[in-house]
Amino acid sequence: MSSVLPPVDQSALPADIRSASAEVRQRYQAGLAFEHQLVSQLAQELSKTAGDDLQDSPYASLMPDALADAITGAGGLGLARDLAGLPAQVAATPTTGTTA
Repeated sequence: MSSVLPPVDQSALPADIRSASAEVRQRYQAGLAFEHQLVSQLAQELSKTAGDDLQDSPYASLMPDALADAITGAGGLGLARDLAGLPAQVAATPTTGTTA
């Protein structure tokens, strides 16, 4: 099982998250990491109930992480905003060219 969140296409993130502060983006990414783990665990349980055909496949062990990577890479399930404690719409912060 992967412990590192795969790269997320920044264009798949909500516009308000892309233009928000680094801290907000980091909290949102943490929410996406949780979603990734959740989907992976759910897919593992699903594959157990899918029957012998799937379990006998040499690719069965790859399915949970592949599904989680695909969903997370497309922006997630929509839980990340709530998990990060972010409002429905994050106010954009102007960039000043300095790093915090």
